[in-house]
Amino acid sequence: MVSMQYALTTFDNPYNPFDDFDHWFMFDNDHNYNSCGKVARIARTCDALSERENDLEVERAIDEIIRHDFLNIYTKVGREIDYEKLYDIKETE
Repeated sequence: MVSMQYALTTFDNPYNPFDDFDHWFMFDNDHNYNSCGKVARIARTCDALSERENDLEVERAIDEIIRHDFLNIYTKVGREIDYEKLYDIKETE
């Protein structure tokens, strides 16, 4: 099952959090954005949910952050992810 996975970033961050997380994270923290912390405070993720369900909750939190971003500095970036291949899941009917 191919789906999208999203991350919160800022318009001025030149790094992609999926491709170059370390540099992205350093830039984000150096500029006091704390994007990961903002998502973590709002997203209601837990171990009882599947990876896909947690990713949907993270996306909901990102959308909420952007909706209330009065400085207009945040944006959402995404990538396709195949959950079956990544987690060796067999689709059930």
